Amino acid sequence: MEIPTTGKLLIAEPFLGDPNFDRSVILITDHGEDGTVGYVLNRPLDLKVDSVIPDFPAFDAPLYNGGPVEQSNLYFLHKRPDLFEDCIKIDENLCWGGDFERLKEVVELGLLLPSDIRFFLGYSGWGKGQLQAELSEKSWRILPLDTIRLFDESPENFWKAAINQLGGDYQLWANAPSDPLLN
Repeated sequence: MEIPTTGKLLIAEPFLGDPNFDRSVILITDHGEDGTVGYVLNRPLDLKVDSVIPDFPAFDAPLYNGGPVEQSNLYFLHKRPDLFEDCIKIDENLCWGGDFERLKEVVELGLLLPSDIRFFLGYSGWGKGQLQAELSEKSWRILPLDTIRLFDESPENFWKAAINQLGGDYQLWANAPSDPLLN
C-alpha cells in the first residue's frame, strides 16, 4: 500500500463517490499517527481573499474550498518561506501558514504576489487510521508533490493532469465525464 506522508498529493479515484472529494487533488500538510490534514487544491471558490477578510489589503488572490472541516477558517500555503519565520515547511519551497499580520504587511509592500500563495476556507482531515483505511479501499492514489505545478496548474486541469501521471488505465478516466451515465 502507498504510504501517505507530509508533502504528498492524494488523488481521488475516478469514482470515489464522495461529493466532498470527487475528482479532487489534496496536498497533505500534516500526517502522523493521530491523523492527517490537507487542502483540496482544485476547488476554487468565486471569491477573492480581500472580499472575505475585511481589513485585508487589495489582493487579487482567489479562495479555494480546502475541505469540509472548519470552513469558516482561512488557511494558506505559499512558496515564500523567506518572508515568514513561523511557517511550517512542507518542503524546501513550500510552507503552510505564518503570522497573519505579517501576511498583510508583505502583501501591502508588494513582496508577495497572488501567484505565490493559495488561500483556503476549511481543510480536509482524517482521524487516526482513517486515511490508511481509505487507501486500502483504493479510494485514493498518492503522488509526489511538484511545487511548481501546484501554483501553475489551472484548478480545472489539476485532477486530469494528476490522474494522467498515474498512467495505464487511469489515462482512460482522465477524459471521462464525472457521471458515466452522461457518456
